[in-house]
Amino acid sequence: MNRIGFSSMVVIVAAAMGCGAAFAQGAAGYPAKPIRIVVPFPPGAFNDSLGRMLGQRFQEAWGQPGIVENRPGAGSLVGTELAAKSAPDGYTLLVVALPFSVLQSLRPQAKLDVTRDFMPVIQAGATPNVLVVHPSLPVQSVQDFIKLARAKPGQLAYASSGSGSSNHLSMEMFKSMTGTDIVHIPYKGSSPAMTDLIAGQVQAFFDNAPNALPHVRAGKLRALAVTTSARSSFAPDLPTVSESGVPGYEITAWFGVVAPAGAPREIIEKLNGEIQRFLATPDARDRFQKAGVEPVGGSAQQFGDFLRKEVAKWAKVVKDSGAKVE
Repeated sequence: MNRIGFSSMVVIVAAAMGCGAAFAQGAAGYPAKPIRIVVPFPPGAFNDSLGRMLGQRFQEAWGQPGIVENRPGAGSLVGTELAAKSAPDGYTLLVVALPFSVLQSLRPQAKLDVTRDFMPVIQAGATPNVLVVHPSLPVQSVQDFIKLARAKPGQLAYASSGSGSSNHLSMEMFKSMTGTDIVHIPYKGSSPAMTDLIAGQVQAFFDNAPNALPHVRAGKLRALAVTTSARSSFAPDLPTVSESGVPGYEITAWFGVVAPAGAPREIIEKLNGEIQRFLATPDARDRFQKAGVEPVGGSAQQFGDFLRKEVAKWAKVVKDSGAKVE
């Protein structure tokens, strides 16, 4: 049996205590420099707005800004991989949304595991998607839409803001659960997809509530249902897809923050606490409300549990539906 001498043990314990003290001091002094906030989407959407809100909050609370770095591309993979390879010191954060939980299923060649390569910080917000159709389509309900799609397999087309987006996955899950064949037309962003839907180039779109509802209210589109498990406060008159005859259907478009795996737990907790305080402010609630997003909050562990369930859920949807990157 190997034995460690008393003097050697003293050195090891002292070194460990010294590292612990230095680490605690580093966590207490965090942040000592600007925080990079990677947004794997183009400027303009809520993901980008969230990053900029947090950057401003860090400046106000800690005197160190959060600097947003937009790194779109490959369905958010470019920015996600950049963040994953960054130093796990708490000075790089990644703004994530629903596509984050499906990356490894849709792009297995990337060898990315989001629950292994990242640490959850917080779930910031959530919003429903809305199933909208062009007014010329002879449907008034989800059941009408299902019947039409079954009667015309492969003849209806739906838009998405890109492969792996929440609106792409919303329809793929819908198709899988209803046995319908609707053609996917991916666009580079929600705006061109919405433009073509309004023009009648495609027939349907599961878009985020804040993007879709203004066009519904203007009479340019017809809304059939929301994707969440309960009706949305943003459109209380709209039924859910589940209550419209597709029981068990539920999708929430969500937004959150993660850090590279290995970031100090104390720093994760400090970030979580500060973002929680921000989400509770009237300013945050007002800005989220105007964007059609409900603040969520909660602990890092709660977000981690949520992410694991989302990854498993979407892995099954991708497998069952045969969804692919196009």
